[in-house]
Amino acid sequence: MKADHPQQRPPGFTYVREKQRAVSSNRELHVEAMPLARLATRFGTPLYVYSAAAIRERYRQFDLAFRGCEHTICYSVKANSNLSILQMLARLGAGFDIVSGGELQRVIAAAPKATAKVVFSGVGKLAEEIDQALRAGILLFNVESASELELLAARAAHHRKPAQFAVRVNPHVAAKTHPYISTGLHEHKFGVPWRDATELYRRGAEEPWLKPVGVSVHIGSQITDVAPFREAMERVAALVRSLREAGLDIRYVDAGGGLGISYDHRSASNFSGEVKRYAKAVMQPLKGLGVHLLLEPGRAIIAPAGALLTRVVYRKQNDGKRFIVVDAAMNDLLRPSLYDAYHEIVPVIIQPGRERAEKADIVGPVCESGDFFARDREVGALEEGDLIAVLDAGAYGMSLASNYNTRPRAAEVLVEGKRARLVRRRETVADLLAPERG
Repeated sequence: MKADHPQQRPPGFTYVREKQRAVSSNRELHVEAMPLARLATRFGTPLYVYSAAAIRERYRQFDLAFRGCEHTICYSVKANSNLSILQMLARLGAGFDIVSGGELQRVIAAAPKATAKVVFSGVGKLAEEIDQALRAGILLFNVESASELELLAARAAHHRKPAQFAVRVNPHVAAKTHPYISTGLHEHKFGVPWRDATELYRRGAEEPWLKPVGVSVHIGSQITDVAPFREAMERVAALVRSLREAGLDIRYVDAGGGLGISYDHRSASNFSGEVKRYAKAVMQPLKGLGVHLLLEPGRAIIAPAGALLTRVVYRKQNDGKRFIVVDAAMNDLLRPSLYDAYHEIVPVIIQPGRERAEKADIVGPVCESGDFFARDREVGALEEGDLIAVLDAGAYGMSLASNYNTRPRAAEVLVEGKRARLVRRRETVADLLAPERG
């Protein structure tokens, strides 16, 4: 990180110069109108901090980009499932994309009326999860195999509740992303091969309690090139026409999620322009079909709205190798260890005269060599006790967190203007031991 020119994430995260001091005074990173250092003092570290303004702005930009067609934004719960964030998005009009019964329970707890705008994805839905979704009256099941279709038909008949479904087709479209989060090729576990989809729709249409109403596709996550989305939608449009010619009333297209963000803000990032290009790539192939478009963004909405706040515990040097040891770890933010993912890391307080740069690994205390946030990163003159912020951590941060090394998970704080609200308390070791029996 460049201490003299760190990047910012307005409207959520910006540097503010201390007014009471001279022109050359410190600059401090704020989340909206709240100094991050104040939050660290009040709630401790490690700490996840979210900006309500950033979440709302991202959602509205997404919604505006798709104003040219009937659509529902079904926020991907797995990206960040905090109840307060789900409540906020529901108030904005969002539906939800879920992949487990537990996520459905979160939606019910946060916004019971939003269950009518829930789509249920995932390759391994259990009978009890399907039952729960049928009772909740969700919008759509995204079916991913012939066996799942049979189970859905049996459970719907048992409850005498009609189930609307889409088949998730695997378009065999290559997405330029990490192989762990690419989902649109035949070697991936997701979806149904194109040649098998029509037969599944035929079988589903024969079931008295099933209603084939949509086509679903999802090609991966963190995709920044819109061409694969366009290619996938062209294939989906052809399938919709074919199914309609066969007499099926296909009204929905679930385009999935996957739109990426720029984690490395050394290059300019214009989300409004990016989401407009994405919307054009998705909508253009569907023009004239009159379908209701379902979208499943997660990362694109929540990632830049969150930061992981952590404190430098030690500085150390092994021969010529420098390490900055912080109190957050891979159990708090797994992405760098799991994907070798890049996150920009910035000082919370920029002090004049401390712009000296050095290269160091920023690491946590977990007993794994893979416990790192950055390797050979150019950093400013960080000292023990300094606060730093790991940016763009709102997605797949807390939702992937664990208790490895018996480490309690971090607290979460949601900030709106000058108001900070604890939306998840910090765990204690007692919380971790409570379910166990000696």
